[in-house]
Amino acid sequence: MDRVATLYIREVPEDVVQALKERAALEGTSLSSYVAAQLTRWATRPTDQQMVERLRSLDPTSGPSSQDIVSAIRQGRP
Repeated sequence: MDRVATLYIREVPEDVVQALKERAALEGTSLSSYVAAQLTRWATRPTDQQMVERLRSLDPTSGPSSQDIVSAIRQGRP
């Protein structure tokens, strides 16, 4: 099993805590489990800088042409 740490967060506004409690309840989970899941999602997403680097590494000639995009948009319009 993976090791886990305990994280304490201070000075969280009461309205934020209440909103998190409500969201946890909607998902049928505890506040602690809900916040841990949200933090995990946030921490595993690429940063803005990582996304920029990924996009810059793509070959711009491998996708559709501007004309292909315009044609697809026009086909979708009535």
